[in-house]
Amino acid sequence: MSDSTPVRAPRHPGIYLLPNLFTTGAMFAGFYAIVASIGGRFTDAAIAVFVAALLDGMDGRVARLTNTQSEFGVQYDSLSDLVSFGLAPALVMYNWSLSSLREYGPIPGKIGWAAAFIYAVCAALRLARFNTQVAVIDKRYFQGLASPAAAAVCMSFVWSMDNFGISGDELDVFTPFMAVIVGLLMVSRFRYYSFKSLPMGDKVPFLWILIAVLVLVPFFVDPPRVLLVVFTLYLLSGPVLTLWGLATHRKRPRRGAV
Repeated sequence: MSDSTPVRAPRHPGIYLLPNLFTTGAMFAGFYAIVASIGGRFTDAAIAVFVAALLDGMDGRVARLTNTQSEFGVQYDSLSDLVSFGLAPALVMYNWSLSSLREYGPIPGKIGWAAAFIYAVCAALRLARFNTQVAVIDKRYFQGLASPAAAAVCMSFVWSMDNFGISGDELDVFTPFMAVIVGLLMVSRFRYYSFKSLPMGDKVPFLWILIAVLVLVPFFVDPPRVLLVVFTLYLLSGPVLTLWGLATHRKRPRRGAV
C-alpha cells in the first residue's frame, strides 16, 4: 500500500445565489423595457430601466454584506449592465423616436439606427474600460458618465415626454443628438462624482436627512420630471467639474516660481 495521500480533484467554484438573483432581476427589467417599447408602452419601458438601476445598485451591496463576492458575479453584473443600460435604452429610444426618421427617407432612417447603435456601443466601451481600470482609478470619481446615469437621463426624458403627451415622432430631430451626446459622455474623460465617499453608516449628519427630504418630496409629486432634472444636472456636472479642476490647476503657482 502506498503511503502517499490521495490528491482530491479541485472543487469547482460555486455561484452565489443571492447577489446573482438581484443581477438577474436587473437584466430581466432591462429585457422587459425592450419588450415594452416594442409594444409602444414607453412609460413602462422607462420605469423598467429605473427598476434595473435600483436592483443593480443592490446586488453589489448584498454581495459585500453577505461576503459572497466572486469573479463570476463581477462578470455577470457587467453583462447585465450592458443589457439594462446599453441595449435597453438604445432600443427604447429607437422604438420611441429614432425609428420615425425613416419617414424622411433612407438616409435619415440610417441616422436613426446609427445614433441608437452609437449609444449602445459607447455603453459597452464604457463598461469594458471600467472593468480594466477598476483597480487603479480614484474611487471618488467615475471617468466618463456611468451607464446607469446615462440610461437615467434618456429614460427620464422619454418618461417625461410621454407623460406630457408628446410623442417621439415630434422630437425625432432632437433625439439623435441626445443619444449620441449622452453616449459620447460615457466614453469621455470627464470626471463624475461617484458618491462612494458619502457617509453610509448608521449615523449621518442631520444635513443629509434634510437633503433627502427635499429630494424625496418633489420626487413623489412628479417622479419623471424630478428624475430628468436631477440626472441632467448630474450629466452637466462632469464637464463643469473637469473644466473647473483644470482652471484651478492652471492658477496654482509653480514650485520655485519667484
